[in-house]
Amino acid sequence: MAAYHGLTSVGTTTRDAKRLTGIARSSAERDRRRPTPAPPVRRAPANAFTLAERERVLRLLNSPEFVDAAPAQIYAALLDQGVYVGSIATMYRVLREHAQVRERRRLARHPARTRPELVADAPRQVYTWDITKLAGPAKGVYYDAYVMIDIYSRYIVGARVHARESGPLAESMMREVFGVHGVPHVVHADRGTSMTSKSVADLLEDLDVTRSHSRPKVSNDNPYSEAWFKTLKYAPVFPDRFASLAQARAFMTDFVTWYNHAHRHSGIGLHTPADVHHGRHHTVRANREDTLAAARTAHPERFGTTRPLPKILDLPEQVWINKPEPQRQAA
Repeated sequence: MAAYHGLTSVGTTTRDAKRLTGIARSSAERDRRRPTPAPPVRRAPANAFTLAERERVLRLLNSPEFVDAAPAQIYAALLDQGVYVGSIATMYRVLREHAQVRERRRLARHPARTRPELVADAPRQVYTWDITKLAGPAKGVYYDAYVMIDIYSRYIVGARVHARESGPLAESMMREVFGVHGVPHVVHADRGTSMTSKSVADLLEDLDVTRSHSRPKVSNDNPYSEAWFKTLKYAPVFPDRFASLAQARAFMTDFVTWYNHAHRHSGIGLHTPADVHHGRHHTVRANREDTLAAARTAHPERFGTTRPLPKILDLPEQVWINKPEPQRQAA
C-alpha cells in the first residue's frame, strides 16, 4: 500500500500505480481515509529508576574508587559496605545509556613494534636463525637445535644441537658460520633469550652486522626458520624421540646435508640450496634449457610456448621478510 501511495504522490496515474503494484484504486482510497491509530503509550515500570537515581549510580560507577572496576566488583564491594544502589544489570544499563560499556580496568599501553622489512637479492646478505626443541629419550628431556638459514638461497649455513639454550653457544655457532660463509649484512631472529643475549649482540656489533628481531608473538616475522622447522619435523624420517644427544646431532647432520644438496626447493626455481648459495645454479639452468630445447626439437607439438624454461624454474630476483611497500623499497 505504501508503494501505491508513493507512486501517486509523485504524479503516477492511478491506473499505472495499479498496474505496478496490483492494488485497486478503491482499496488504496479506503486505506488513505482510514484514521492512523495513535501509538500506544508506554508506561514506565513501577520499579524503574528515576533520572536522579540513574545519575547517582553513574556518579558512583565513575567515582575514583570504582572507575576502573567492573560492575560485579562494585556491586559486591558496596554490599560489603552495607550499601545497595541497584543490581548489576542496572549498573550495566546505566553504563550502556552513556556508551560506557567497555574495558574499565587501567591497562598498560605497550608501544607499537616496528615491522621488520628485510630484502635480499643474493646469498650472504640476510641470515635468519632460531632454536627448536627436539624431544629426548624421556618425557621432559629436550635438546636444542640451533639453525641459521640464508633467506635467499635457503641454504642452512649453520646447524648445531646442544643440551641447553644459551647466548654463548649461539655466539660460537655464529663465529663458525661467519668464518665459513662470510659475514652477512643482517641477522634476523625472534626475541628469545639467546637471540637477545649480550654475547650475540656484542658479536654482531663488533662485526658491524645489523640486528633484526621479530615483533613479540608474531611468528610470521620469521617465516624461513618456521617453515624449515616444519620441513624437518614433518619429514617421514624424523623420529618421535632421540635416544641421546649424539643421535640428535647425527640426525641433524644427515638431514641438513640432504636438504642443502639434494632437496630441490620450489622457492628457488627447484634448485638445491647449495647450487644457489655457491653460484652453480647458472650452469644447472643452462643444462635444463638445453634438455628442454632438445625435447622441443624432437616433439614441437608437445610444447605450447617458446619460453626456454617454465616459470616454476625461475630463480626469484628478490626474497624478503615482510615485503616493503613499493615507495619505501624504491627509496
